[in-house]
Amino acid sequence: MKRYALVGTGGRGIHAYGRAIVQRHADTATLVGLYDRNPLRARYASHECGDAPVYDDFDIMLQQARPEVLIVTCVDRYHHEYIVRALEAGCDVITEKPMTIDADKVRAILEAERRTGRKVTVTFNVRHMPYVTRIKEILRSGVIGRILSADMEWLLDRSHGASYFRRWHRMLGNSGGLLVHKATHHFDMVNWLIEAEPKTVYANGALRVYGSAGPYHGERCSSCAHTHECPFYWDAAAVPNAKRLYLDNEAADGYHIDGCVFDPEIDIYDTMSVAVRYTNGILLSYSLNAHRPWEGWQLALNGEAGRLEVGEFYSGHAAQDPNQHVTLYNIKGEKIVYDIPKAAGGHGGADDRLTERLFGERELPDPLGLMAGSWAGAMSVLIGAAANRSIATGEPVDIDALLGEFARR
Repeated sequence: MKRYALVGTGGRGIHAYGRAIVQRHADTATLVGLYDRNPLRARYASHECGDAPVYDDFDIMLQQARPEVLIVTCVDRYHHEYIVRALEAGCDVITEKPMTIDADKVRAILEAERRTGRKVTVTFNVRHMPYVTRIKEILRSGVIGRILSADMEWLLDRSHGASYFRRWHRMLGNSGGLLVHKATHHFDMVNWLIEAEPKTVYANGALRVYGSAGPYHGERCSSCAHTHECPFYWDAAAVPNAKRLYLDNEAADGYHIDGCVFDPEIDIYDTMSVAVRYTNGILLSYSLNAHRPWEGWQLALNGEAGRLEVGEFYSGHAAQDPNQHVTLYNIKGEKIVYDIPKAAGGHGGADDRLTERLFGERELPDPLGLMAGSWAGAMSVLIGAAANRSIATGEPVDIDALLGEFARR
C-alpha cells in the first residue's frame, strides 16, 4: 500500500485526491498526512478525508508521516517550493496543473528532479476526458495527414470567468494569470494532440471588463454597498462548499473567496491572444476570454489531408446536446461526423479515470501518453509564461531562452 501526503486542502485537494484515496482506493493507497497554511481548513479537510492526520509544519509531516508520494494542490505560486522540498526528501510528487508559474520555477523543478532522481507527475485531466482521448485516436489514425496549423478559442462565461477575479488567482504573482493557471490545460492539450513542442511565442493581453475597468469598487461582495446593481455580485455564504471551506476558516489567515472583481489591484488579463510556432513548424493561434455569455472551447486542426473541428460547451444552448462531436472535412470534399456520448463524472469523466491511473491497483497501459511528467508540465507552463513576457515587452519570446541549461540542443 503506497503512502500519500497532501499539501493544499482546498476543493481540488479534497474532492479530486483526498476523497479518491480514502473512498475508492483504500486497498492500494493511504493518506498519511495533510498540510495547509490555513490549519482550520486542513482540519475540515481531515474530516472529509477519513480523519487523515493534520500537520502544522510541512517538513515535520515529511519526516513523521513518511509519505512515498506528495500531492501538491496549493496556491500555484508555492508549487515549486513544495515539489522541490519533497523531491529532496526522497518523495515522488503528483502536482495539479500548472506545475508552476514562471520559467525560474520551472528550471528549479527540473533541476531538483534531475538531481534527486525522483519523479514529478503533472495531472492534466483534460487528456483523460473520453472525448479528448477519442480526438487523439482519430488524429493518430492519420485522417488529416501531417498537421500544419491549429486554431483554438476558449471562452469562460461571466460566472466561472469572474470567479478567477475574486480569488487569489487574480494576482499575476500568485497564478501567472489565466495564461498560466487556466491555459496550461489548453496548451498541454494542443501540445499532446499535435505531438509537438513550442519554439516561439508572441502574445497580446488586456484587462477590459474586470479590475479598474469596472464601474463599482469594494473590498468584497459580502460587505459591498453595490450588491443590488453589480452584475457580478456573488453570495458565497449561499454556496455550502464555499462557506465550509473558506468563509468558516477566514479567521486563520484572512483570505476571502469573494473579493471584488473590480479591485484596482487586479493585474491579470481577461482578454488574451497568443501565437505559437512549434519546433516542427506547426502554427497555433489561441485566444482566451473570461467574460463571455457562454462557456466552452473550439479547436480546429488543419492538416495536409483535411481539417478536424472539435469543441466542448459547458454553458449556453449548445451545452444541452447529449453528444459531443468531431467533424472531419477531407480533401475529397466529404464531411464526416463522429458522435461521442457525453461521459458522466467530474471534468467530463476525466477525474475518476485519472485517479484510477494514479492510485489504482495496477499500472494501466498508456499507448496514448495520458500521463504527463515534468517536461510536459514545463512545455505548457512556458507557453503561458512566454506569453506574459511577450505582453510585457511587446516582443516574441524564445522557449529555449526560458529553459536555460535545459534548452533543447
